[in-house]
Amino acid sequence: MSTNRRDFIKTTAIVGTGLAIAPSIAFGKKTSDSKLRLGFIGVGLRGAWHLENSLNRNDVEVTAICDIDPERLKICQEIIKEAGQHKADEFGKDDYDYRNLLELEKVDAVIISTPWLWHTPMSVDAMKAGKYTGVEVSAATSLEECWDLVNTYEETGTHLMILENVNYRRDVMAVLNMVRQNVFGELIHFRCGYQHDLREVKFNNGMQPYGGGVLFGEKATSEAQWRTLHSLKRNSDLYPTHGVGPVAAYADINRGNRFMSLTSHATKARGLNEYIVKEGGPDNQNAQLKWKLGDVVTTTIDTANGETIIVTHDTNLPRPYSLGFRVQGTKGLWEVDGNRMYIEGVSEPHHWDEADEWLKKYDHPLWKKFGEDAEGAGHGGMDFFVLNAFIESAKRNFAPPLDAYDAAAWSAITPLSERSITNNGEVQDFPDFTRAQWIKRQPYDWMKDTW
Repeated sequence: MSTNRRDFIKTTAIVGTGLAIAPSIAFGKKTSDSKLRLGFIGVGLRGAWHLENSLNRNDVEVTAICDIDPERLKICQEIIKEAGQHKADEFGKDDYDYRNLLELEKVDAVIISTPWLWHTPMSVDAMKAGKYTGVEVSAATSLEECWDLVNTYEETGTHLMILENVNYRRDVMAVLNMVRQNVFGELIHFRCGYQHDLREVKFNNGMQPYGGGVLFGEKATSEAQWRTLHSLKRNSDLYPTHGVGPVAAYADINRGNRFMSLTSHATKARGLNEYIVKEGGPDNQNAQLKWKLGDVVTTTIDTANGETIIVTHDTNLPRPYSLGFRVQGTKGLWEVDGNRMYIEGVSEPHHWDEADEWLKKYDHPLWKKFGEDAEGAGHGGMDFFVLNAFIESAKRNFAPPLDAYDAAAWSAITPLSERSITNNGEVQDFPDFTRAQWIKRQPYDWMKDTW
């Protein structure tokens, strides 16, 4: 390692604690009118979405892509060519070839869209390489990994953003606007979660002759290669951030408030076995597997400011999609299921309002300004906004709105819930990833209409 590199690490280690207080401190000279030279680590379905949305911008140059599937590299090179950009450098000869991408001077920032177990190792390597880092959700799978993200950020000064797109959903941001304008009064209670029938995602249906239509693992494709194994091996809230991310923004978590403790419980596991028998038959090789993940996992979180949050994970049973949001304060509440709102003194007493007019009235400035640009970007437009926040922050080398402390706190729900379930619902304390700086950190200004 060069002397300059050693000096850099030594200097940033000294100021690491200060970054928790003033996260806009950044090391680098990139200006807002520069083109961001972007590399992609993982260009499967999710990574390709980010790639296409990036290529729709005139301030991004895609300089490198990495994937261990050569077919994905080929597909994405065609996407880059059709966008009128030069062929990107390719990496993917083995699991660790991404490190060679990180050595490229012509890469300013990276977006990591790989299986969950790779998120933290790749993010740590990217921050150490000085690349502004965007990582898909969840960002970490263990408490050790959560600390790795925070410690590496503080040691290097390289920013990391967790790419939680639901924070930018139109109704979520309208409710955030209402929260900031005190429409709900003092906040008391939240509900959220990930309630999404993923049985078809966790298995490759119709992939004969392997598995009788319920194949997963190495011979499967896409998420069935890796995601299903988590349901077999772990009993926890495996995917908390889609629900918790927006709630954390409402409650100013890590910025004047923090998660204090949680307790979790899981039901029995029946959904995946019944699905296998239905789709593959009772003699299917997977019909005898003992699935560890309870069909419904329920977690209750206490915060320093006295709110409670109920988080639900429900992906193995038949059901319509819902993130189950509820925001309740001393003046009223919003519930996403049923599309309903009640504000005391405005709504008819004891009767729900349809939420649409409220959400329209409090439509967020970002959506008013960029709503048309977001059309077709994926997931109802919120993919445009999360990518825009990442790119604009990376171009300026500013702290992102969803930072390393958020990535750690939200992702910690997975290992903590696992520990609580294992110990019959025992209360688990959250680590304070900000090292008490949450007391001084200021809430992010979500109401600005830039990014």
